[in-house]
Order: sequence, then structure tokens, then C-alpha cells
Amino acid sequence: MRLRVLLLLTVFPLFAVSAPLPLPDQGPALRIQGSNTIGAALGPALVKGLMEHQGLQAVHSEPGEGVNEQRVIGKTRQGKTVTIEVAAHGSSTGFTALKKASADLAASSRPIKDSELVDLEPLGDLKSPEAEQVIAIDGLAIILHPQNPLNTLNTEQLAQIFNGEVSTWEALGGVGGPIHVYARDDQSGTYDTFKELVLRLRGKPLASGAKRFESSEQLSDAVSQDPQGIGFIGLPYVRQAKAVAIVDGDSQPMLALNSLIATEDYPLSRRLFFYLPPSGHNPWAKALVDFTQSGKGQAIVAANGFIAQQVQAIAVQPRPSMPDDYQGIARDAQRLTVNFRFEEGSASLDNKARQDLQRVVAYLKSHDKLDKQVTLVGFGDAKDDPQRAALLSKLRAMAVRRELVKNAVVLRDIRGLGAQMPVAANTADEGRIKNRRVEVWVY
Repeated sequence: MRLRVLLLLTVFPLFAVSAPLPLPDQGPALRIQGSNTIGAALGPALVKGLMEHQGLQAVHSEPGEGVNEQRVIGKTRQGKTVTIEVAAHGSSTGFTALKKASADLAASSRPIKDSELVDLEPLGDLKSPEAEQVIAIDGLAIILHPQNPLNTLNTEQLAQIFNGEVSTWEALGGVGGPIHVYARDDQSGTYDTFKELVLRLRGKPLASGAKRFESSEQLSDAVSQDPQGIGFIGLPYVRQAKAVAIVDGDSQPMLALNSLIATEDYPLSRRLFFYLPPSGHNPWAKALVDFTQSGKGQAIVAANGFIAQQVQAIAVQPRPSMPDDYQGIARDAQRLTVNFRFEEGSASLDNKARQDLQRVVAYLKSHDKLDKQVTLVGFGDAKDDPQRAALLSKLRAMAVRRELVKNAVVLRDIRGLGAQMPVAANTADEGRIKNRRVEVWVY
């Protein structure tokens, strides 16, 4: 099998924001609809950042016409008012609003669905690298009351709990009697993500008795006050509750730590997106996307409790369960907080990987690590033949090397570890895709 990486011939610019932007004669300069996870605080914060970057003054937020709606307002030096509207009613509502032309930009805490992609074809290909923009990484934390003694749950147990199949804490080895299930509402991308990552893979619907919330904050506070409660929530909304470590398949137990979410190894990690229609897009929408991908924008992402995509080097403690050669790398090198992953059913780098490529190159240049200071380690999903799995994992690493070489990076080594060290169960496509990854280590 021959692996090819299909990358854009032109490298993305390093997220430069053009200025100044045109001002509308009437109405809002930009309308954003979609995810509550993004729209509650992160979206408005990014809008404020863009407005201030554009030189607008007295930038502030006001409540919009409905619940979970805001207007961000600023003034030009000439006194003209500029307004950007943010409505946060759930990811699916963003794509509906694009179709109705009642929004210029969709915010989503899940990837666009195939049905939505087809529905929005008149606006262009929303899966193209320019349209599908990963703006941050989030982790779905599983939260309990702070006094609950349980510290670890696996994804199978989560499915059984949230389906109602397991209904008491005693059945999990805990105490407390009946389990009270808390969940986000049907419009929520957080719920969509939990449904995809946990429930749908195991053919289980959400328990009919689950208490549903549109607000992330209210759900978290309710669980933290209920000794029998359990819920799922975006990482910034753990608040006073207790997050537990999660196991998926043969993975190690993983807490929702920043480093594990940044690399998307944590089983319940997810990407947050802006979707920018390619055809005739609003210049303010394009400017917001570019600002969000810039260093200033990613600093705002981090300040709002999400995981920024800025590349950092982290030390990894060698463990006996690691292969010997991997332990050797961990002892001598540091791992970058990025994994290269691939499009579904393909050896092509996905849209996030295409942008991460620039971030990694920029990191290597700024830290003088272009010459034989980088080792790539490829992994894959389990195959009938372990040697084939090892070969495919090395070929993926070689595909990443080809792109780095184009940017004057001379590598130190390339390893392929096959199906070792899985981060997700290999029983479903989603898990296999997650296991097909390439790590970057620097010396």
C-alpha cells in the first residue's frame, strides 16, 4: 500500500490579519451563530480582540435579543458604531443559519456532518482547508460531586451510566445509591460530541430521565451540589466539580490535562471550529478567523480556559509500559504538544495538521532545531500482521518528514511503533483514526 500526503502547494500565511476592514452602512458587521461552548465566552472574547486590533474604542458586550445572545460593540475614532452579533444556541444552529443566510460564520464544537456539508454545497466546500478552521482544542470532562470517591471510569462504563443501564454507584464500586445523570441539551455540540464519542459507538441512547441543560455553567454547578450526580462538560466549565480519569480500550487512564488534550490523546478531547463559507464570505468573518489563528488570538483561547494550539515542548516521564526505544526517546528528548493526524480513510494530513505543520516549523526555527534535532514517531491501529502495522506507522512518519524537509528541517530519526501505546479503542473507526498519529520529539 502506497501512502501519499496531499498538501496544499501554497503554505498558509502565518495568520496575518489585514486592516482596516470595511464598515457596513447599516446592521451588524458580522453575525456568528452556533456552539454554546464557543459562543458563551470564547467567541465574544475573540470578537473583542479583533475589534481592538482594528483600532475600535470602548469595546464592550451587551445582552442580545434572546437568551445566550450577545452584541459586541465598539466605536471608530470618527464615532461610528460597529456591532458584531453572537448567538450561542448549539452547533447545529450555526449550520442552519449559514443556509438561511442569517449568519456569516458558524461556530461549532464538532465537525460538520456529511448531511450539513451537502446541504451547504451552494456556499462552497466547507471541508476545504480555508473553510474548516480548528480554533482550539477542548476536552469533555466527566464530572462528579467533589466528595465522590471514584477516580477512574472507562468509556464503556460511561455509556452504561448515561444510558441508565448502570443506575447505582454501588455497581461501579462506589457508594451513594442511585446515579443522577446530567447532560447538555439536544442543540449542544458538547452533547453531540459526547453522543459520538461515547453513546453512539456503543449503540446506546441517552437515558430518558437525564436532566438537560442549555447552560454549561448551570450543569456543572448542579453536579457539584449533588452527591449522586454525574455529568459531562467542556473543560473550562469543571468549576467546583471533580473530574475523573478516563480509559478508552487499552489506553492508560488519562485525566483531562492540558498536555493530553493538546495532543488529542485524551479520550474525550475534541476540536472547536469556525466554519467560513468559501463563496463570497464577509471580510470581518475572514479577519476573525485569521485573528483567532494568530498568537494574540490563541492567547485569548488559553485565557478562556481552552487549549491553545501554540506549540510547546513538554517532558514525558518514561514508564515501564512504554516500548524500550520509546523510553529512550522520552529520557533524552521533549515531546511537542501536537500530533499529526490524517483525514478519515486517507493518508492525507487533515486540516488541523496542515496548520500545525507551520506552527511546528516556526517553533523549530525559533528554537534553532532545524538540523538533526527532531525525531518523528509514528503509530497506527492494530492489524492482523504486526509488521504491517509497524510499516504503515513508519510510512506515516515519513509522510510528515517529506513536508518538514520542504521547510528545511533535517530530521534526526524516524520510528514506527505500529499499534503500540494506543490512545483509543480500536473497535471503531473513530478510535482507529485517533491511533493513526505522528508525534514530534525535539532534542
